[in-house]
Amino acid sequence: METAKVTGERIKSYLSTGKRFDGRKQDEFRDITIETGISEKAEGSARVKIGNTEVIVGVKLSVSEPYPDSPNKGNLMVTSELLPLSSERFESGPPKFPAIELGRLIDRAIRESKFINLEKLCIKEGEKVWSVFIDIYSINYDGNLIDAAGIGAILSLKTAYLPKYDQENEKVLYGEHTDQKIPLSEELPIVITSHKIGGNIIVDPTIEEEDVSETRITIGGSVEGKLFSIQKGGIKEITVEEMDKLLEMNDNARKKVYSQIKKYL
Repeated sequence: METAKVTGERIKSYLSTGKRFDGRKQDEFRDITIETGISEKAEGSARVKIGNTEVIVGVKLSVSEPYPDSPNKGNLMVTSELLPLSSERFESGPPKFPAIELGRLIDRAIRESKFINLEKLCIKEGEKVWSVFIDIYSINYDGNLIDAAGIGAILSLKTAYLPKYDQENEKVLYGEHTDQKIPLSEELPIVITSHKIGGNIIVDPTIEEEDVSETRITIGGSVEGKLFSIQKGGIKEITVEEMDKLLEMNDNARKKVYSQIKKYL
């Protein structure tokens, strides 16, 4: 416990001079590595690494009844599983709050951005629609799972094709894909999470930086500057001046992330 406290104080001391232990600037991401089409069973999939943090995201589609409050729209569900193999901090069993929150953060960014045109996923109003399932799995945890999962969700959706659907027998023919992609908007909801540590704001924290974070702000927004979702975590307040700085840093980071992922879209 004492060692963790000392490390936290050192991180804060470094940040006060504009430095981070790995040499990055406060608004700088680690290297991003991407691989798409990694699963033969999923309609779309991606492996995303940010530094040593790694996630796999898959998209599956099925035909089901629409939700009662949206009879002419397809369904969307995002779930995450924090696997014990990715960190000793995660345990097997029913999903705990961090896993539930991760799924909800990505769900909210995608849903509020209208990235998926759910109306075009309606097969027969009030009876049958396409349901989109986004599954997130942690493979290695070294901080910032949220942003890695957000990138993986976008890429999985962009590379997914609808499977064939036998309307006569009301059966999805998995493994037989059409040439039709999921109807998506051109505006990508890129998720960027900023953290307040002491009086400093950073993006893409390592696990050690995450451990001493006092406040977390996750924003889903477009490269053009539109904000779709904002959610705060942590116990500390954030001032107006800090929020202004955070928004500017968030916007710059989003542009840099987009420049690294655009060739895979």
